[in-house]
Amino acid sequence: MTTSRGNAVFLLLLSASCLATLACDSDGAKFGYVGSMGPDHWGSLNPNFTRCAKGTNQSPIDIATDEAVYDPGMQPLHRNYTVANATLVDHVYSIALQMEDADAAGSVNVDGKQYKLKQMHWHSPSEHTVNGQRFPVELHMVHSSDDGNITVLAILYRFGRPDPFLWQIQDKLTALYAEGCNAEKGAPVPAGFVNLLSLRRHAYMYYRYVGSFTTPPCTENVVWNILAQVREMTLDQAAALSAPLEEEYRHNNRPTQPLNGRTVRFYHRFWKKNKRSP
Repeated sequence: MTTSRGNAVFLLLLSASCLATLACDSDGAKFGYVGSMGPDHWGSLNPNFTRCAKGTNQSPIDIATDEAVYDPGMQPLHRNYTVANATLVDHVYSIALQMEDADAAGSVNVDGKQYKLKQMHWHSPSEHTVNGQRFPVELHMVHSSDDGNITVLAILYRFGRPDPFLWQIQDKLTALYAEGCNAEKGAPVPAGFVNLLSLRRHAYMYYRYVGSFTTPPCTENVVWNILAQVREMTLDQAAALSAPLEEEYRHNNRPTQPLNGRTVRFYHRFWKKNKRSP
């Protein structure tokens, strides 16, 4: 539930400014979201980023629901998330919640393969769009299999009721913002044990396609699963997710990429074969 005091706090957070910095990939190469460091230039910023410009299976995409293909072979998203110890990290280009023990956090089963939850992070506004509509926030839950394959579960959010998952870490987000304004910028903030059970809801329908990471080096062969059910969070909660980031990273969405002949499939628990579109 929002309050005037909460509004004042997060407006203060968003209006404050700290020393600017540039986001880096895992190798320390810099990239951004505006100007000469923005997505249109990623491919030329570093030799390792060429896939961002030349890749043919890039993410995110626009999901045109009338063109999505029902696949009767797709299975429900079996997710066994539990309660796990986690740490909040400011990656400069996004806020992430790292699982301290992926074996304890839980997993998702995709096409008979188990993928363990490694971390989750948020983009604002959403990176994926649905029939051209962009949403205020998108959550990416990144999973890895034992043989190194990656699948991402994406959840779209509109403004509305409070998100129960974010309530658990709201004070930790404030602490992460405070870390960003001192000499220890980037220092992680222990989030303690977080309950992941609420993230198992609303998976009776989802879309799947093969794409890439949405940040450099834009590695491909990532299996994406986007829940059709749009969830809700408050404006204050969205502001808290953006507040620790520098101003130029508070809009951290990559533009949608061409499909290049790829097929978007979908699963629907109650699908009838005589229907033509989701």
